Amino acid sequence: MSRLLVLALPAALALGAAGTPPPSPHGAVPSPRQLAWHELETYAFLHFSINTFTDREWGYGDESPDAFNPTGFDADQIVTALKRGGMTGAILTAKHHDGFCLWPTRTTAHSVAASPWKNGSGDVVRDIAEACRRHGLQFGVYLSPWDRNHPAYGTPAYVDVYRAQLRELLTGYGPIFEVWHDGANGGDGYYGGARETRRIDPRTYYDWPRTWDLVRSLQPGAVIFSDVGPDVRWVGNEKGFAGETNWAPFEPVGPDGGVPAPGHIRTADSPTGHQNGSRWVPAECDVSIRPGWFWHEAENGRVKTAADLFDLYFKSVGRGCNLLLNVPPDRRGRIHEIDAAALEGFHDLVRRTFAVDLAAGARVAATDVRGSDPAYGPERLLDHDRTTYWAANDGVRQATIGLDLPGPVTFSVIKLREAIQFGQRVEAFTVEVWQDPAWVPVASGTTIGPSRLLRLDRPVTTDRVRLRITRAAASPALTEFGLYRAADGDNGKP
Repeated sequence: MSRLLVLALPAALALGAAGTPPPSPHGAVPSPRQLAWHELETYAFLHFSINTFTDREWGYGDESPDAFNPTGFDADQIVTALKRGGMTGAILTAKHHDGFCLWPTRTTAHSVAASPWKNGSGDVVRDIAEACRRHGLQFGVYLSPWDRNHPAYGTPAYVDVYRAQLRELLTGYGPIFEVWHDGANGGDGYYGGARETRRIDPRTYYDWPRTWDLVRSLQPGAVIFSDVGPDVRWVGNEKGFAGETNWAPFEPVGPDGGVPAPGHIRTADSPTGHQNGSRWVPAECDVSIRPGWFWHEAENGRVKTAADLFDLYFKSVGRGCNLLLNVPPDRRGRIHEIDAAALEGFHDLVRRTFAVDLAAGARVAATDVRGSDPAYGPERLLDHDRTTYWAANDGVRQATIGLDLPGPVTFSVIKLREAIQFGQRVEAFTVEVWQDPAWVPVASGTTIGPSRLLRLDRPVTTDRVRLRITRAAASPALTEFGLYRAADGDNGKP
């Protein structure tokens, strides 16, 4: 490692101590609300509605509110199960395509207010929101743009109804971290008794820019999710994984290359994003713990295992995305015991895997340090502080970070993070270990972004590791380089 510039400097040296300016942003960069969203990493979807009681996935819109009557609804049990599973928040299906509202809305009679549950005085949205606050989780809402019950759907009047529903949700239930719009728009439905097919133009009908302006005005800290963002994009599948190459910048286009909109997008681009996209629109990986999105008793034996979920974690969070894991409450209004056990087992695997960073105590070196300023030295990669980072000088496109470990360690997981406040820069990298008498590659990839987790085929033992950034679009800046051993119970790299 004689070519590396070794910096073993006191931690008291603060960021910018020598006065060297930080890197200039490269390309699209995240907003403050997006940076906060990236920190959450793993949170839950709660598909719970009248479909839970009719055993359907998509209701037609003609379901009687009498069907909604959970026998033991317990918001604290739901949220506690999520927290034990490592979830940082919950997004509730306040209204699915059937139009049944889980809060006593003023916009329609098709809601919990017309149900026998709590004699019509219940409010699922309020109960879940308050439970999230009690237990330290963020709260978000899903509001389906499509409404197969409302008689005005397909006319301009319904768009006013939809915005009124958003206003109720975004003003009556405290802080919202994410507002979720899916791409299901128009088709056959009940529509107040018309029982017909209604088509809309998803590019123009909802006037999405105006609707999103409403969200911004009511909940400025909330990210907005849809196929096209504007803050968070769909990953393009419901299997819970992103592309091995994954850019947060994104430039959505319609299926024909024209104007995009939720429900009208070329989804083939969604898993990877676009390196030169003009906007920072990172992907969210949505997947259900069960085959379906709503709870069905027949699926109790088909719940994903802790190891299954751990694998999805590497393919979502480990590829720079956030994982939105659906955990549907059952007809009691609780998380089923099988699902809760799988969640807790998953969190145990994550917790034990990342409990000890085996790179701690290493002597860190880099082939280049920005301005030779200790504020940007490579030791910043080991302090587990995302506000500090190693950075190279402008014009540098290749660099090497070396770790001389205190002694031999055995690891099977590598963790990397870019300082994304400056944009996404790394295009290719390789991780090598010293196996006397040579360096041996053990992992490689393209993008790093907010988080990159590399799970090796088998554990490797060494006392020297190096990260070689072989290609970058701008001078690289990283905030973390960690080594870990996957917990017992992990089935290993698939």
